[in-house]
Amino acid sequence: MNSEKQLQFDKSYLKVAGIWAENSYCNRRKVGALIVKDRMIISDGYNGTPSGFPNICEDENGITYPYVLHAEANAITKVAKSNNSSVGATLYVTAAPCMECAKLIIQAGITRVVYRDAYHLTDGLELLKRVGIEVLQIDAEALSEK
Repeated sequence: MNSEKQLQFDKSYLKVAGIWAENSYCNRRKVGALIVKDRMIISDGYNGTPSGFPNICEDENGITYPYVLHAEANAITKVAKSNNSSVGATLYVTAAPCMECAKLIIQAGITRVVYRDAYHLTDGLELLKRVGIEVLQIDAEALSEK
């Protein structure tokens, strides 16, 4: 696929991840993720609490509970419970992956990560690049361009 067409797909999937993020019950930050393989969405996720927990992500002081799952982790565990394989897939996520999610991305066999928002810690992105995973940032301004 030519690079211009790929960029259009990347922007579209990243926009959908942004829409998906709105499903999050978290107040501090809403993050959405999609796993796409062969131009099919095979999994999705947003940040939130594990199954069986109340949908409350922060305490009364606005501090995120330590058991809240990141969008990437939710998408990866969801695909793991399906008949799909994330090997060779692309992960689209609205925020740069942290170190813990980067390790899950590597283990899931995802080969490409496209994200929107930078994060002050870059160790997750550095780890992904270190193992040869393609990493691309498309910021919010670029998403609004045709």
